[in-house]
Amino acid sequence: MWKPTNQPATPGRPAEPERPSMSTPTVPAVSEPAAPRPVATTTSTSDQATIGKSLVIKGEVTGSESLYIDGRVEGSINLSGNRVTVGRNGVVSANINAREIVVLGKVRGNLTASDRVDIRSDGSLTGDVVAARISIEDGAFFKGGIDIRKAGTKGDEAAKGVSNVPEPAIAARA
Repeated sequence: MWKPTNQPATPGRPAEPERPSMSTPTVPAVSEPAAPRPVATTTSTSDQATIGKSLVIKGEVTGSESLYIDGRVEGSINLSGNRVTVGRNGVVSANINAREIVVLGKVRGNLTASDRVDIRSDGSLTGDVVAARISIEDGAFFKGGIDIRKAGTKGDEAAKGVSNVPEPAIAARA
């Protein structure tokens, strides 16, 4: 008689403690292994700013997070430790300095990447590239020069070495 009396009188009360009891052991068991995976995904997406299709920016863009450009940017972009992606709708007239640069849209300007530059099949780049690695897919448009530098400080040493080479040549001419 105890069960029939409690079930009709308080159907919500027994169900409420059972649900938290069941969900409490389930949530930690599921969330502990699953927590690191979404955190990594969330971090990469939350650390990326987006310039939408209808936005036009004229001037200097600087910061400490990755950037996805689907609108227009004119001026300069300096995100030295991060990734800059020019989306399919993106139109950029700027020099870009970043760790990694991906071109899916149109870029007119010089690119300097400490790691790599990717020009995808629908991408278009008119300008010079300085990077440790470069990738140009079939169908991509590229007009400019390429300077491959070793990653890290060795690229800076190479730049110093290149700048020292013309000095004796200039001195020899004088």
